[in-house]
Amino acid sequence: MEQRIKDIDFGTLLNKKFFPSPNAWEDEVLYFMMLDRFSDKNEKGYLDNDGQLVNPGTTPLFQPEDRGNATRTDEDRKAWVEAGSKFVGGTLRGLESKIGYLKRLGVTAIWISPIFKQLVSQHTYHGYGIQNFLDVDPRFGTREDLISMVKTAHTHGIRVILDIILNHSGDVFAYRPESFRCEIKDDHDNVIGKEACWQIDGTTYEVEGFKDRDGNLTLPFGPVPASEFPDGAIWPLEFQEPATFSRRGVIRNFDFDPEFREGDFFTLKDIRLGQGPVDYYQESAALLNLCEVYKFWIALADIDGFRVDTVKHMDDGASRLFTSAIHEFTQSIGKENFYLIAEITGGRVNAFRTLEEVGMNAALGINDIPDKLEYLVKGFRNPDDYFKLFRNSLLVQKESHVWFRDKVVTSFDDHDQVRKGQNKARFCYDEGPGQHENFRMILNALAFNAMTMGIPCIYYGSEQAFDGHGRNDRFIRESMFGGDFGAFQTKGRHFFNEQSHTYQELAKILTIRKESIVIRRGRQFLRPISGDGINFGLPQMVGKEIRSVVPWSRIFNKQEVLMAINTDYFQAKTAWVTIDNGLHAEGDMLTCIYSTDANQIGSQLNIEARNGKAVLLTVPAAGFVIYQ
Repeated sequence: MEQRIKDIDFGTLLNKKFFPSPNAWEDEVLYFMMLDRFSDKNEKGYLDNDGQLVNPGTTPLFQPEDRGNATRTDEDRKAWVEAGSKFVGGTLRGLESKIGYLKRLGVTAIWISPIFKQLVSQHTYHGYGIQNFLDVDPRFGTREDLISMVKTAHTHGIRVILDIILNHSGDVFAYRPESFRCEIKDDHDNVIGKEACWQIDGTTYEVEGFKDRDGNLTLPFGPVPASEFPDGAIWPLEFQEPATFSRRGVIRNFDFDPEFREGDFFTLKDIRLGQGPVDYYQESAALLNLCEVYKFWIALADIDGFRVDTVKHMDDGASRLFTSAIHEFTQSIGKENFYLIAEITGGRVNAFRTLEEVGMNAALGINDIPDKLEYLVKGFRNPDDYFKLFRNSLLVQKESHVWFRDKVVTSFDDHDQVRKGQNKARFCYDEGPGQHENFRMILNALAFNAMTMGIPCIYYGSEQAFDGHGRNDRFIRESMFGGDFGAFQTKGRHFFNEQSHTYQELAKILTIRKESIVIRRGRQFLRPISGDGINFGLPQMVGKEIRSVVPWSRIFNKQEVLMAINTDYFQAKTAWVTIDNGLHAEGDMLTCIYSTDANQIGSQLNIEARNGKAVLLTVPAAGFVIYQ
């Protein structure tokens, strides 16, 4: 195991043929999982990568009567909630055993939460508290497990995207308490302590020392003896230099620049990447070392892309340098379209500016795409509010369908849900006992995300209608494989159910997407509707909700595919729907190639001369249809 970056043998690592990049990332379907919460390979009664039934495991498949089996007493619920704050047991080997499950769903690229070694003394199961940038956390597996998993994924035509961090390390050191400058107050405004927080005067805090394997401050703040490897301080050795860290204290105002770029992200320690304007950026040694670190992981495991965490908190100059270094490296080994997906907050304008400035390939969930997508499908947003996010040509100063098609990764559920504040809730959660209305709409949400513009990303468990909710991130990070923190407030039950309605129907929809370049790459248009075939207008809310057909078209190379959802949970809806006037003749037919009502598939709609051209379209209750 390398203790120094300069010990990496790139010559040996690069002596192989690498898996090629896709021609176009908008053709891909991403699936994001938190590795600790996905699979431990101990499940029973699932289908393996070849589609064969696996019975030797110990964890049975979830059944409806198992719901709440971990929370039937107050004591049980307390234990279940506590389990969600710690490592649950998902591994790389577990993920490898479920590649077939993902392949059969229609996934073509998996995005994995950080796999790097965390502090032994902390339960940073999410992976964002790195202690060794050159190793896999033993709780997830080994380097060899990562290599094997990626190889298996590639064999099944699935690419692998690693979640990486440049902005910070884990909580590897502590400041000296006597230097703390900010008061900590409780809900009643009583002072209960002090902390080191970012100061506008440029305060750099003194450090007590690096933490040892037990989390105690017994190590000097500087290079430590080799005997402390692998669990003490931070590794590789180059990162032990004090100049690696900004040491400016904790961010309090996440909207104030330069505080959000220079401060520590809660307990995670900010890495000083450099300084200066983007065109004349003076990079730090730490930034150059991070470039080598992530080249190493590409070379070692044949990785296909990175999701770059907290880009908002990095200098644009640092992001540009890293992007250039990685793109040049990957092009040199035959990965011509290695994708860098940036976590950028602050709206479309900031996302566009940042991507154009630094050269990363796509932004993750920019603006309020997740909010508008979720609540449009549920019937509480005007459809045009969502569709107009993708058609602002003035904003991007180019054809918007070209830019938004492959520059935005879209989703509606994720592991943070910053947009929901402290009240975290997956799409399927319904307030009130016995309510399951949102369950009826989850397929529509998945279909809408997959069949509208952008690179779609499925959050793990959505295909099994997970409904986690609570006042903490852990509640939307349920375990797919069961353990002590399973979904639906269970333990000891897994959820790899390929017979579930949502899984099976989504697989059909994603197959259609895969086979249609029109759906993957076409321009998109929200279509006007009419009840009488005379008066047309865009579908919109009446009062505070919309219960209607919501249709849209994708058009590519003179071909049109018409799709629609119904935001009425309980009743089918019929409406005249406008289609492209120039691409169709009166009397032509559109054929249904998918419907949530199987009886509709194969039926045809007559094209009439109304509002240009239109068809009379019926969508089942809480349903989705595709016509071409």
